[in-house]
Amino acid sequence: MLTPKSSSKKFRNRCLAIATTALAISSAAIAAHTRARTPQHDSADAKNSATTTLTDQTDLNVTVYNSNIALVRDVRNLTLPTGSFRLKFEDIAATVNPATVHFRSLTEAGKLSVIEQNYEYDLLDPAKLLHKYVGKEVTLVHTYTDKDGALKNEEIKATLLSDNNGQVWKIGNDIVTGGYAQSYRFPEVPANLYDHPTLLMSLENSGAQKQQVETSYLANSLAWNSDYVLTVNRDDKAADLDGWVTLSNNSGTAFHNARLQLVAGDLNRLPAAAAANGMMADRAVMLKSESRAFQQENFSEYHLYTLGRRTSIENQETKQISLLQGSAVPVEKIFIVNGQNFYYRNYQNPSSPLKDPVMVYYKFRNEEKAGLGMPLPAGSVRVYQKDSKGGVLFVGEDRIDHTPKDEDVTIHIGNAFDVVAERKQTDFKKIATNVYEMEFEITLRNRKDSRITVQCNEPIGGTWEILSSSYKFTKTAAFAAQFQVPVEKNGTAVLKYRVRVTY
Repeated sequence: MLTPKSSSKKFRNRCLAIATTALAISSAAIAAHTRARTPQHDSADAKNSATTTLTDQTDLNVTVYNSNIALVRDVRNLTLPTGSFRLKFEDIAATVNPATVHFRSLTEAGKLSVIEQNYEYDLLDPAKLLHKYVGKEVTLVHTYTDKDGALKNEEIKATLLSDNNGQVWKIGNDIVTGGYAQSYRFPEVPANLYDHPTLLMSLENSGAQKQQVETSYLANSLAWNSDYVLTVNRDDKAADLDGWVTLSNNSGTAFHNARLQLVAGDLNRLPAAAAANGMMADRAVMLKSESRAFQQENFSEYHLYTLGRRTSIENQETKQISLLQGSAVPVEKIFIVNGQNFYYRNYQNPSSPLKDPVMVYYKFRNEEKAGLGMPLPAGSVRVYQKDSKGGVLFVGEDRIDHTPKDEDVTIHIGNAFDVVAERKQTDFKKIATNVYEMEFEITLRNRKDSRITVQCNEPIGGTWEILSSSYKFTKTAAFAAQFQVPVEKNGTAVLKYRVRVTY
């Protein structure tokens, strides 16, 4: 058996002799194949097949849902054979769901029908190309350095016997393994290997040859989400809101000059048999329009956003498009302290009060008079505010759900640094069977240079009645009371309340 590193003159002469014999046999076989395949055969195949690519495309509509799926409608002008033929439909999304493909003629409705369709996704790459040539002849190219130090290429014809965990070759009467060749040369690409995703359809045409056809299908790995930037004024009274659509395409194909629509809402989807996410996007395109780029309309139980111009979406691209702009939107800054049920006792430090975080929110209404009024798709809101020198700084972020017009939007940006809340239970008394009285004290200290109001939400179980309180309360739920406690700048306020509970 020959070794991969054999490069002696005797071995090369022997391989060249084998190659010469193989080449002669191969030439004879090709000549016989050429004689057998007459122009009439080629003409018959051409008449019974057609191919369509992006050059035939006249219109493209891409509707992307915020659930990692898109509906693609591709319109093309084709010249089709009459009778039965095969159509090779190229340049479709690699993530197409073949069961959703719908093909129809727009000009000869009822005269062009689909008999059968196959989706070919065995795509061309070096490993697959080599594997397809098991049992066939391949040209091995071996590069070596001669005695004078010059690089030489040696071409040997060999038959690939196996491609499992390495290649096994037959060269003449010898079986060769290992990495003898630095490269391979193939006579052609196998018919069942494609350089890009292709849909093969068997069609029956009883109409005209020139037709306009539409192909629609659902494809995965196209998704969009909303991103918002809220820039708050120094006085916390007003803010500017910019909304962006972030569109990601990992479908395996590009969509050029497409009419883009986005659907916001929660669709009911069947569980996927298999999920495969595409590669992460490797570039971003930032686009912005002076006017509102999207027109919004109601669609079933969802909201449809249509881009007012055509756009192109490259494969493995993340694109951002302006969704909305609102200026001087009135905002309110809210400080909230939420009590917990386990606060009835402090088991770790009985003599020390418990500290509650004071959460900070911005709140605004999505209404037209505030410069908004468009239904807001779910997404992330990043909040910024200017410092004393005019620099814009990031102060927090939150996620909002789908928000209709004329509804409030509340964004949690973090916890207050200069506001402290401490609570302790000051009394507990059993009044009767299953009847108890409890008293709580919440101390709020404001170290800021401005007056604030802290919203205190207290959970209370059972059937309850507040007997006394230092501030007015509102029963916000069956098991909750809410207090609005004003705290002066650099001041302290104490909320005291006594409650009777029956369990």
